[in-house]
Amino acid sequence: MIWNLDPAWLGIAVTTVGIFCYVLGYYLDAIMPGDTFGRMGNMFILVAGFFGAIYLANYNYIRLTDLKLAILYGTGGALGLFLCLLLCYALVRRVL
Repeated sequence: MIWNLDPAWLGIAVTTVGIFCYVLGYYLDAIMPGDTFGRMGNMFILVAGFFGAIYLANYNYIRLTDLKLAILYGTGGALGLFLCLLLCYALVRRVL
């Protein structure tokens, strides 16, 4: 689904998700200073999780024809990836 988009629409989608993820990454960095990956690091992780979840859903033949469902999958993937990386980061900081 996502790779069948016109390049202009794909650029708009990546830009829109990037803006929202930057704002969320900024807030997360302000709430938990020193425990996250910085503003831009948070943004890149959230964007990668968003589009990675949509790609994995398409790879597993889950059709995300409704925009609300695609946003739900993407947001869940972004926050899931962010949570997993934060837990790994906290574990490494605690052990080492």
